[in-house]
Amino acid sequence: MTALVPPPRTAVGLLPVGLRVRVEDGGELPALLWGAGPGWRMISNAVLGGGVGERAWVLNAQVAHGYRRQDPDRHLAQPAGGFGMRGPGVGLMTAADVSRNGRACDGNVEAVATVGVAVRGWAAAADEGGVALAAPGTINIVAALPVALTDAALVNAVATATEAKVQALIEAGYDCSGTPTDAVCVAARVPCPGEEVHSFAGPRSLWGARLARAVHRAVGAGTPAP
Repeated sequence: MTALVPPPRTAVGLLPVGLRVRVEDGGELPALLWGAGPGWRMISNAVLGGGVGERAWVLNAQVAHGYRRQDPDRHLAQPAGGFGMRGPGVGLMTAADVSRNGRACDGNVEAVATVGVAVRGWAAAADEGGVALAAPGTINIVAALPVALTDAALVNAVATATEAKVQALIEAGYDCSGTPTDAVCVAARVPCPGEEVHSFAGPRSLWGARLARAVHRAVGAGTPAP
């Protein structure tokens, strides 16, 4: 595996995601890696490290089109370990080019998005039998907040980030709410003794509004023209 020089940090540097390359099946595939370290609670629907809990890293790995493996959690753990990541983390996949990502910051909230829209549609679509063996996480969003959130607020933050994603897609000219395999990861700080733990992360709350604007701009920046 070959590590590339990380891109410049975003305005605050809370989410310094670096570009890495792994060798797989005789070819090179890029990945975005955030070595967050201790002190973070994350919520995600990721195939690796999903749910709510303390996590130390986030990997957004590009996979080949036509991905067929049935063990994506174990598959993602391999490059994470090869990049030196230890302990629990979050692993996302996408067939989109992760080197072409969108980044944004709003009020100390930062977001990174990789956007692939080849297979897209509305969430409440007619039953067409599902999408078999689609590459996981066509639109992947990773966001970090510098404050502590309750479990309920973390769930609220996922909804807020998703709303902002849909807004950005529609404004970019796409008639869809996303893809069948979108994934999101929101990170918040582990609370210190006596520190305020925020109970709300909806789009009109202080930190939810900042999250929404950061995700909206990151998705907009990473979305290709229709």
